[in-house]
Amino acid sequence: MALDFAPESGNQQLTTPRRLGNHMFRSKPARLTEERAEALALQILTYVLADPKQISRFLALTGSDPHDLRNIASSREMQLATLEFLLSDEGLLLAFCQENGIDPALIAPAHQLLASPIDD
Repeated sequence: MALDFAPESGNQQLTTPRRLGNHMFRSKPARLTEERAEALALQILTYVLADPKQISRFLALTGSDPHDLRNIASSREMQLATLEFLLSDEGLLLAFCQENGIDPALIAPAHQLLASPIDD
């Protein structure tokens, strides 16, 4: 199931198609907010750290120190690194999304939203 991505006054918006009989309807758009993208990154980090095979790979690729993860987990840099890590491995991406009931098409827009400059 694909999501449509459309900007709405500078904000990103997602709609999920729904099927009713032979007709396809779009549910009310769910806005992807910065807070939701941050929560998603933390959820991914928790998922990755729960898998012993992924921990060492994640730490090696991000250059993170395991002792500092708790302190830096909510930093923008760690959020972006976590989303990039998931996006770099399609199998892991699909496994995470399936296990957590998340549409895989949501991950890249979340990364894009967090990577964009912060408005002051």
